[in-house]
Amino acid sequence: MAKSAFDVIVCGSLHLDIMVDSPHLPRLDETVVGSAWSMKCGGKGGNQAVMPARMGARTAMIGRIGADDFGARLLAHLESAGVDASCVDVDAVAGSGMSVAILDDKGDYGAVIVSGSNLNMDPKQTARHFEKLGGAPVLLLQNEIPEAVNLAIAKAARARGTQVILNAAPARKPHTNLMEYVDMLVVNRVEAEMLSGKPVFDAASATVALNELGSNTRDVIITLGGDGLVFQAKDGKPQRLAPHTILVASTHGAGDCFLGALAVKRAAGASLLEACEAANRTAALFVSTPEDQRAHTNFSPDATLA
Repeated sequence: MAKSAFDVIVCGSLHLDIMVDSPHLPRLDETVVGSAWSMKCGGKGGNQAVMPARMGARTAMIGRIGADDFGARLLAHLESAGVDASCVDVDAVAGSGMSVAILDDKGDYGAVIVSGSNLNMDPKQTARHFEKLGGAPVLLLQNEIPEAVNLAIAKAARARGTQVILNAAPARKPHTNLMEYVDMLVVNRVEAEMLSGKPVFDAASATVALNELGSNTRDVIITLGGDGLVFQAKDGKPQRLAPHTILVASTHGAGDCFLGALAVKRAAGASLLEACEAANRTAALFVSTPEDQRAHTNFSPDATLA
């Protein structure tokens, strides 16, 4: 493939997250007294675009925001991180996507999203945006936008020889032939179980699920949080990476950090093993860094973990 203007192109969701600190996640019918709240620019697409840019990769974002204050914040955040946002469209009718995320005192979280303008992304326009940007070695997709959009841009990427990485989150059964255009599938244990139909609770059970996720036709990675990850290259053998021993500050955004580092390394020509090792290390550093320090921390996939 000819040299591209970008290393990584991300097509996906943009949400403004309302973050709430709570002693624990609320149970059914329970009202919990929280200690603080803040706003954070997110969405799986936005997060997975910012991370490669912060790691020094030439990164572009394709997405859609509303003509509102949330949208202005989201756009400014991308640009301040060094992400090319020239192909982020503005929806004159629907509001920007948003979410509410609750973080407990153990660093775990739960969230609710309202997709808004993200659901109005146009498949044909998205493919045109990809062509306008000139392609990239890696295209990164998620499931917070319509499947038809992912299919259209994946086809455009395949035609240019771009590697398509799908982070199938949140999990949904495909209703098109999208998976035929996916070169690498990345899921966590919950998503792996939903898509494979196999119980996934540890490395051994995750290894069984690899075949059901198409490891004979594409690279597959199943992340297991504190249990590390398992992966299998197309037509290769299952491999496991153990977790790094760390003190958890917050798990919020860990998966997006993993995907960002993975995309950077693959765009640079790293093997699947090398990319997984770097992403595993970078995500561990991210999880062990308090949220208020992350903006000033070097999350390069080549950084060492103390």
